[in-house]
Amino acid sequence: MTVHGTVLTLRAGDYAAEVSQVGATLLSLTHRGHHLVDPVTPGELDDAWRGRTLVPWPNRVVDGRYEVRGTSYHLPVNEHETGAALHGLGAFQRWDLADSSPTGATWELELPASYGYPFQVRCTTAYELDADGGLSVTLSGTNTGPEPAPFGASIHPYLTCDRRPLDECLVTLPAASVLLTDERSSPTEVVPATEVGIGRTGPTPLRGVSVDHAFTDLSARWAVELTHPDSPGVRVDSDAPWVQLYTGERIGRVAAGVEPMTCPPDAFNRDPDGVLLAPGATRTLTMRISALP
Repeated sequence: MTVHGTVLTLRAGDYAAEVSQVGATLLSLTHRGHHLVDPVTPGELDDAWRGRTLVPWPNRVVDGRYEVRGTSYHLPVNEHETGAALHGLGAFQRWDLADSSPTGATWELELPASYGYPFQVRCTTAYELDADGGLSVTLSGTNTGPEPAPFGASIHPYLTCDRRPLDECLVTLPAASVLLTDERSSPTEVVPATEVGIGRTGPTPLRGVSVDHAFTDLSARWAVELTHPDSPGVRVDSDAPWVQLYTGERIGRVAAGVEPMTCPPDAFNRDPDGVLLAPGATRTLTMRISALP
C-alpha cells in the first residue's frame, strides 16, 4: 500500500483516471494519453494538494478561529506562513470505498467530531468516467449530528495542457468578481475580476499573470478552459458559486489549480450563517473535467 492507500484505475473510451483512498484524491486524468490534470506519483507524498478533496472547509480559516452561535473554536494551524487552517480535515484521511466499477468509484468519510470541529458530517466523493463526457465528480456532506454544522467543500485539481508551461497557455474564466487578499492570503474585499488581470469575456494569456484568488459572480453552470496552441486543451465545469484559480507557482507553473468551492475563503467567519448545515441536511457540489475537442 502506498502513501495514497488503495489506488483504483478507471477507464472509459479514450479516458483513464487514477483515484486514491487517502483524501479521496484524483491522482491522474488523461485523454488519448494526454494529461488533463497534473499527475501525482502514487508513491509520492504530494505537498501541493493535487486532486485532494477539501472538507469540511476549502481554502483558509483565518487564524484557525471561528464561532458558531456564540461559541468559539480553534482549529489546528497547518499553514504557518499565514497562520491559517488550510483546506479542511479530510485531505489526508483514509476514506472508505463505498462502491466501485471499471468506470467509477465512490469514497466515504465519516468525519469524527474533534475539539476544533465538534460536528459530525458524512462526506462522499464520487468519481464517474464517461467516454463522451469525461470525468464527473459529485462531492457532498451530510450533517449526521444533532446540531447545525459549518460545512464547505471543494476539490483541488490542477488543470494542464499536457504539462505545457502556463506562460504558453490561455485561460477562460467567466467570473465578474474576485476576492482580494492581503499579505497573509486573508480575504479583504470583492472587486471586478479584471483588477487581477483576468478578463471575463474571452481567453486571457497567462504569461506574466500570477493569481491565487477566489472568483465569483458566475452563472448557474459555468466552465473554465485552459488552452494551448499546440496541445489539447482541458475544461472544467461546475455548479459551485465560487472557484479558486491558482497559477501553480509551487509546482513550476505547469498547471493551474481550478477549485470549485461551495463557499468563499474564510467562510466560517465571513458567512457563518450561510455555511451552516442543519441536522440531516446535505450540501452538494458537482464538477466535470473533460478534454476540449
